[in-house]
Amino acid sequence: MTIDEFESALSRFMDEVTASRTEEAMRYSLTAGGKRIRPMLLFEVLKGYGIDEKQGLEAAAALEMIHTYSLIHDDLPAMDNDDLRRGVPTCHKQFDEATAILAGDGLLTQAFALLANSSLAPKKAVQCIRILSRMAGPDGMILGQTLDIDEEDKHAWQDLVKVHNYKTGCLLSAPLMMAAAIADREDDIDTWHKAGTALGLAFQIQDDILDVELTAEEFGKSNSDEKNAKITSVTILGIEASKEEMERQYQWGLDIVRSLRGFDSEGFVKMIEAIQKRRK
Repeated sequence: MTIDEFESALSRFMDEVTASRTEEAMRYSLTAGGKRIRPMLLFEVLKGYGIDEKQGLEAAAALEMIHTYSLIHDDLPAMDNDDLRRGVPTCHKQFDEATAILAGDGLLTQAFALLANSSLAPKKAVQCIRILSRMAGPDGMILGQTLDIDEEDKHAWQDLVKVHNYKTGCLLSAPLMMAAAIADREDDIDTWHKAGTALGLAFQIQDDILDVELTAEEFGKSNSDEKNAKITSVTILGIEASKEEMERQYQWGLDIVRSLRGFDSEGFVKMIEAIQKRRK
């Protein structure tokens, strides 16, 4: 599954939504580009299990809808108050704050409608819904966002790790776990969760590093952490120690993946190694 093919599918799925200002804002943010890392990870896990990637198309699109909704809400004035996302004005800047809130709500609910009506076998669809709701909900990503708000005055590394494990790790684990469910490898789901948590922490540390090293234009989104005086990996550990920790977490995540039996990890490892070298 190429990114272009996935983009076409996203646009096609949005055609099912009734035209309105909210639909326009949903489409604006969803189709604004981005790295599509989470859907591509889902496809790569399916490939490693020898499963046709197209079986995961609706799950991948639902996941990207959830991810985009989280970014729309994260950018709002009440949260990080960002102006730039994926190289274009954030949703509330392009439209208005109320429309951005509705666009996020719309993408959240449309994601589960897409999964519920997917071509997956009912048992697999339910399992994907169960995983995604857990990873994105108040015991997952939303918990991480809550901790991020509540613990902004805390400076301990373990406090920040907890935030990252929920806020970033859960939604990075979701595609890996959902792919295992689609591949009928339910016994591997917990292992993928552990791998995704390590890879998510590495990914977020990398974001913290790039937020310091790149301009907003180079990074494709606002450098809001410094503006908001947020505690980050770099402010706690320093730049060099952050890079070392990032490398450790990436390696730990890959070691977990390589331990899986009946999974061809070569393509997945290459993808993670490419992500490790990203500069945006």
